[in-house]
Amino acid sequence: MLLSALAGFVDAVAFLELGGFFVSFMSGNSTRLAVGIAGDSPAAATAAGLIGAFVLGVTAGALVGAAGGRRRAASVLLFVAALLGLAAASGLGGAAFAAALLLAAAMGAENAVFEKEGEVRIGLTYMTGTLVKLGQRIAATLRGADATGWGSFLLLWAGFVGGAVLGALARPALGLAVSLAAAAGAAGLLALVAWSMDEA
Repeated sequence: MLLSALAGFVDAVAFLELGGFFVSFMSGNSTRLAVGIAGDSPAAATAAGLIGAFVLGVTAGALVGAAGGRRRAASVLLFVAALLGLAAASGLGGAAFAAALLLAAAMGAENAVFEKEGEVRIGLTYMTGTLVKLGQRIAATLRGADATGWGSFLLLWAGFVGGAVLGALARPALGLAVSLAAAAGAAGLLALVAWSMDEA
């Protein structure tokens, strides 16, 4: 839930900064890309850049996680924290789009935290699949097959939304760089928690 809250926070900060583009999930950006291409709009290039950065982040996160071995989660979260820190520095320097590309890469990488055998077990930065699973588990509960399975998906979605609310409040109050520095710090703390859990 905390990791999905981090994704929601970062996505809301970027959404406000970029005027309606996303860094944590790419369905919306894919639609923006298509509409931009059809309308010969420069928005297509923005969307394409964010999609490319996200995919590179997923790739890099998977490689970092594999190299981390039993410390997969901590390694990936340290990598995410580093990318968020670089994004904060870019934002401080006035390079908002460079910051956004780094944010998209960080959000792509975050999905590798719970990767197993090359597959993401829990999507942390995109909620469509989570909501589909929530609906399926509610249906199973109504059929009497599973009375508790839907709660974890509801919490994951609520964490994302709660984080996004905080991000939407932080961006105008604190500015881009400070908001992203806070996100980097949170990712770093989560990496320490993951590291200590590996020690136990």
